[in-house]
Amino acid sequence: MIPLLKIHPEGPTFSRIIAGAWRWHTVSPDVVERLIHAALDQGITTFDHADIYGDHSNEEIFGNVLRKNPSLREKMELVSKCGIKFPSSRRPATWVKHYDTSKEHIIWSAENSLKMLGTDRLELLLIHRPDPLLDPHAVAESFSHLKKQGKVLHFGVSNFTPSQFRMLQHHLPFPLVTNQIEISLSRIDPLFNGDLDMLMEFHASPMAWSPLGGGKSIAADERSVFNKAVKYNASYAQLALAWLMKHPANMFPIIGTTKPERIIEAARSLDIKLDRQDWFEMLKWVMGKEVA
Repeated sequence: MIPLLKIHPEGPTFSRIIAGAWRWHTVSPDVVERLIHAALDQGITTFDHADIYGDHSNEEIFGNVLRKNPSLREKMELVSKCGIKFPSSRRPATWVKHYDTSKEHIIWSAENSLKMLGTDRLELLLIHRPDPLLDPHAVAESFSHLKKQGKVLHFGVSNFTPSQFRMLQHHLPFPLVTNQIEISLSRIDPLFNGDLDMLMEFHASPMAWSPLGGGKSIAADERSVFNKAVKYNASYAQLALAWLMKHPANMFPIIGTTKPERIIEAARSLDIKLDRQDWFEMLKWVMGKEVA
């Protein structure tokens, strides 16, 4: 079973692997229900959403499953994100894609997510993207309001730079518990640009989106990949997830799949204990050279 771990010393306890629902609008409600049960059966209890996913429909689709099966809510933790707006028939007042981190929008978006998901609380709410017009005082007021009402238990950000994270944290009376960042064998920048260093400084574990690089294969010799797969009796996806979870930043990969069997496959990656030299050899594959 997937272990449950603190994402921050003062934050929520999440499953080490998280189920991402961003593409679940592309399958039937019955499949969504099967995906939820497949995740829970593996011990994947944390589900990642955003208000905009599925053209603003995914939260409601997920919520319909919870309304049908109310007992499921107490077996899971729910994450959502807010702050992005784009033109949509569901949002007729929006004519250009932009960000909105105003106090009014954050509160409205969080309360709308609760309504769509059919729940009374979010375990975690994230600002989806850095907003050049972000007013940290307004964000602090909205977060404090939602926390005081018990509607959102913890807060974080997504795709923020270290300086943006520090700036917002400076204005908050409680910790940002995570930064959801893109990192995988296909995107290793956070290893070197300060993203992971900063999160370790703040004792905040990263949530890793697109941890399999969107399905892209790495530029490695096929024989090398095959040898690693044989050595660890693992698929490439399992190796890629194990590689991320080897890092001491305590990453929580988000698996965005619409296939229950892929959830089961991902869960087994936790059984892989990569040797340090294998980890560095996999880094060599994507860098195209050995470390200095």
